[in-house]
Parts: sequence; structure tokens; C-alpha cells
Amino acid sequence: MKQPSGQPISAETPGRSPPSRDYELLDFGAGRKLERFGDVIIDRPCPTADGYQQHTPPQWGQAWGRFERATPLRGSWHWRQALPDDWSFAALGCRLQLEPTASGQIGVFPEQFANWQWITERCREFPGTRVLNLFAYTGGSTLAAASGEASVTHVDASASVVRWARRNAVRSGLESKPIRWIVEDALTFVRREHKRGRSYQGLILDPPSYGHGPKGQAWKVERDLPPLLHDLAELTRDGLRWIVLTCHTPEYSASRLKALVRAAWPRIDEDRFEFHGQILRSVAGASLPAGAVVRVGPGPDHV
Repeated sequence: MKQPSGQPISAETPGRSPPSRDYELLDFGAGRKLERFGDVIIDRPCPTADGYQQHTPPQWGQAWGRFERATPLRGSWHWRQALPDDWSFAALGCRLQLEPTASGQIGVFPEQFANWQWITERCREFPGTRVLNLFAYTGGSTLAAASGEASVTHVDASASVVRWARRNAVRSGLESKPIRWIVEDALTFVRREHKRGRSYQGLILDPPSYGHGPKGQAWKVERDLPPLLHDLAELTRDGLRWIVLTCHTPEYSASRLKALVRAAWPRIDEDRFEFHGQILRSVAGASLPAGAVVRVGPGPDHV
């Protein structure tokens, strides 16, 4: 299978300790991946693992649970061993609750670890940065920004996921940090913020391919991401410091995402861009593609 173009960003930043000892990609192949979160080993589908051979077939029999997909969005878990009463995960000084869901997710995306490190470092450079995190899920990036002394607005369309993120803030000892928790459709929220005259200096986005807002608003990344980015450009008129944009939609390569950001912020200097395919590395050192990322770092003009 063809590897992502460019120098990949792995879940482990070169030259540093692994962001979490609570995670390992044990193996992948035949459209699935085998992972360890804490003591729990899970086996679940992974489209980017199609075309690879599993390196350690006997190890797959050690999985506590296996997820089988019934439809593109839903399926069921089958457990050989009961989960711990408190299944959680530590990374970069934060602790996140893990929970199996009907979509096959468990509340964390390990390929985001390097982005969490980067976000914390940028926020520490500029304490008090006003950060907007859209499609914010269970709050890993929100907590990374809050750890760096940013003021964060966390937006997700799912009320249950926002409650999950708030619990993660408590687990991480960050519940007193300046975080606004918002249940809203991303486009709707951004346009309302513009009318309110609010502005942000740091942006985090991890848009899905498809989704729905709390009032049934349909989200389609190919239709809605470009206007969302242009609306966000209005919200950064007082000075954009940085952006992290990630995407797992196969058609959206890092270079395509970069072109969208460039169209919304045409004045950003080229040397502020970093755009790559993301990867996860297995314990054997094999690389598993895991979406794409564009990061815009601080510059002298903070466009």
C-alpha cells in the first residue's frame, strides 16, 4: 500500500519520550488494528490497514474485545474479558476516560498525541491565547491547550460527548481552567461568534466526513469545510497565532487541506506551514497511515 506523502508525523515525537506508556499499536493488517490501552487489548476495523499483512498473528488472540462493523457507522463489541471498572488512559499529564461506543471508537485518537504536544507548546509560548476547538470530541486537544494556560472554547454537536470531555477535565485536574463547553453545530456557532464580535488566536479542527448538529444540521466535509474556514478567518482578524487542522477523510490529503487553509488565509507566510500524513507506529516499527494534518505555526505578523 502506498504510504502518505511527505515526512510523516507519528504518535511519538522524534527525540522525546513516548507521549503515553498507556498506548501501543501492537499490530495491524487485513483491514484491522490491534491496540493496547492500559492493560486492555482491542481488535477493531481500520480501513487504512487494508492491503497489509498482520505481522504477529498469534498476538491477535490476546485481544480482550473485538469490534465488528454492521454498517459504515455502527456495529457491536464482543468481549472475551470484562473491562476494568475504571478504564482510563494517561497522556501528557492528562487522564481520559475510555468507553467502547457503537461506532467502534473508545474516546481517544492516538494519532493526535503529537498534535497535543504541539498545542501545549504553542499555548505556553503565548499564555492566555484564545483558542477555539471545533469538533472537539472528548477533549484531548482542549485539555492540551488548557494545560498551556490558554482560554479555550470547546465545541461539539453531541451533548453526551461534551459531558464526557468535562469529566476528562475533572480527571485531569483542569476543571478550574478557563474552558467554555458548548453543544452546537460548528458552522452555526462560528457565525454567531462573528455576530457577537468575538475573536480567537488559536484554532483546532478535526472535522468528520459526515455528521449532524444538535438540531439535525447536516455536515458534509466537501461542502462545508471551505466556508467554515473562511468564516474562521473572520474570527481571527485580531491576529491568528496558530492552526491545527486534521482530517481522516481519505480524499483529503495534507496538501489538499493546506490549499483550503491557504485560500481562507492568503496572507499566511509559506514558512509557517507544516503539512504531512499522520502515522501510527507499531511496536515492530511498521507505519500505519492515520489521516492528514496541517499546522500553521506562529509568525512575526500573526496574520
